[in-house]
Amino acid sequence: MLNDVELPGIKGAILDVDGVLHVSMSPVPGAAEFLAGLNARSFPYRLLTNTTTASRATLAAKLRAIGMPIADDHLITTPVATAAYVARRFPGEPCYLLVKGDAAVDFRAAGVNVVGPDGEPDAGVVVIGGAEDELTYARLDHAYRLLLGGAKLVTMHRNIAWKTAKGMQLDSGPFVRALEIAAGVRATLIGKPALPYFRQAIRDFALPASSLAMIGDDAKNDLAPAHRLGLKTILVRTGKPVGPDEEALADVTVDSVLNLTM
Repeated sequence: MLNDVELPGIKGAILDVDGVLHVSMSPVPGAAEFLAGLNARSFPYRLLTNTTTASRATLAAKLRAIGMPIADDHLITTPVATAAYVARRFPGEPCYLLVKGDAAVDFRAAGVNVVGPDGEPDAGVVVIGGAEDELTYARLDHAYRLLLGGAKLVTMHRNIAWKTAKGMQLDSGPFVRALEIAAGVRATLIGKPALPYFRQAIRDFALPASSLAMIGDDAKNDLAPAHRLGLKTILVRTGKPVGPDEEALADVTVDSVLNLTM
């Protein structure tokens, strides 16, 4: 039951992280208690995130440090998924990785040949994540020239912005689009809203999609693809702005996970 709204048959949940459980690593009130309640009932859930500025182990540790009672295997992250894709699709190819934090750890663990911040002239694949201050002109220009030389462009996500303690902040999606336009290429998207990323999470449950709920703050990236795959959709107001268009994509809209009882 969710705010006295019945969602019959829900047996598992997929949750976004930023804007749902925390904002700039400040916990959303009630989020830790919500997860603790799921753990106590052995209610299955996964955290499906486009966060790309940390390896999975680092992100899990950061979430536990702010009180979220999660295990590493609760997390499905775009760096891990992207690293697996690059290792499979471009084995041994030098990979020019534009990302902030230690996400490169997940790439090296997958056997990806990650090159340094200045790149290599013959890098065959360019990967962009949440690079923030790493998205300098010099590095974007180097990526552009690699693409002109035939390198493939892979993006962990296409997010335009996300909510931080400072308010809405520009993400890397517009820079990915700029490279696409400049180099005349199309990026391969790995993270949300790509349907294979959601299917990866669904497979972890061994349950039909119709018995799962997606909880997110982003109607376009969280709810729309989940709805296409048959999940129930729950929109929370603790992250990105919510208006009538966003609510139209949700089966249920609540102020925060504090309002949810599953």
